[in-house]
Amino acid sequence: AFTSPCPRILPLSWLPPAHSNILLLFPGGTSKYLVEGHISKQAKVMPGVWGGGITVSTAFISAVLSKLALLGAAACFVLSGVGLTDGPLCFYNASEHGRGHGILWDYPFLDNYLYDRHTWSTCLEPEGIVAWNVVLFSLLLLVSATEMVLASLQILNGCLGCLCGFCEGK
Repeated sequence: AFTSPCPRILPLSWLPPAHSNILLLFPGGTSKYLVEGHISKQAKVMPGVWGGGITVSTAFISAVLSKLALLGAAACFVLSGVGLTDGPLCFYNASEHGRGHGILWDYPFLDNYLYDRHTWSTCLEPEGIVAWNVVLFSLLLLVSATEMVLASLQILNGCLGCLCGFCEGK
């Protein structure tokens, strides 16, 4: 009988997205910005923990939970993509960028900042926040895409097992 390696792999696959998401809460490895409330909304939602992590780790229990895992991984993928697209919440000089007056906490990137690393210095605090977000949200995208494939294979495996299980005794 065909058995998929997914039930053994999926429970372990939640570790990278959960750890990546937790790191997003501590830019530069410090709790200062979390305590002050200067963390992006996508990081606060923690899609890597609940979407790409906990729900995916339960997928080995049944095909029904595999569907939940697929939804969780898809939610993690979408929220991570939005976090990557919007850019980080950071402290920057809005006057220099035509977005208001003075230095404030906001999302300074209106256009595609990903391809122009020179604009990354717009963020004054937390130091290195743009690279931090780009790396961690990209990792979440990659892992959640992999988890969606694995959860889909687990669902397919469950369906085939159910259909082919009737033929096993003949």
